[in-house]
Amino acid sequence: MKKSRGWKEKFIPIIAILAFLLIWQMVCFFHWVPGYMLPSPVDVVKALVNDFPLLMHHAGVTLLEALLGLVIGVLLGFVTAAIMDAFPVVKSALNPILVLTQTIPPVAIAPLLILWFSYGITPKIILVVLVSFFPMAVGLLEGFQSVDPDMLKLLKSMNANRWQIFWEVKFPAALGTFFAGLRIAVSYSVVGAVIAEWLGGFIGLGVYMTRVKKSLSYDKMFAVIFLVSALSLLLMELVKVLQHAVMPWEYKKEK
Repeated sequence: MKKSRGWKEKFIPIIAILAFLLIWQMVCFFHWVPGYMLPSPVDVVKALVNDFPLLMHHAGVTLLEALLGLVIGVLLGFVTAAIMDAFPVVKSALNPILVLTQTIPPVAIAPLLILWFSYGITPKIILVVLVSFFPMAVGLLEGFQSVDPDMLKLLKSMNANRWQIFWEVKFPAALGTFFAGLRIAVSYSVVGAVIAEWLGGFIGLGVYMTRVKKSLSYDKMFAVIFLVSALSLLLMELVKVLQHAVMPWEYKKEK
């Protein structure tokens, strides 16, 4: 039964994606939608292959921005969550601010960052930090505070200090929510970098998209969308592999 369920979990999504692409190709083949509005998957793949070296050049910069912003966002989220967990007053003060930051669309922030920090890599990294910080901070805080209160009382009765309680109990308890937040932050990081590049820059997938849009090369725009999706999925899969290495006991439970 488990093998059958595992087979279905692996192949059903693939079949669904292939069916979607087939329907898309048929829509374009029978001209149910004009070609200039919706290029076919075959045209998108051709554009991806023809511009592959150039796309890789732009993708390298976008990935650099995404990874630098992600690392900073994760570190800031970890520190913020630890401080909020340790000091309830800080938690009460920061919680509304954290929620408020998520009501502001990244597209609205990006022009201001470009105005303040010019067109270089800095505003892109800052936007990625902003979009990846929230899921990390919230996820880690939830993990830190999920520890059984009786366990905390037991450790305190054994004269464990705050650092020992954090390292031995709270940090391991937060690993699951940490990786859940990291998967979200990883996907946000690539999208955040591309959004920032849309509104100003010299290189990157977002810059490439604005250029091909002006020439009405929508097949190339869809090629970038495919590439961004592939990069996000790849990074999420790497997070899954990392989680497997750090938390092997969770996967043993599933088996």
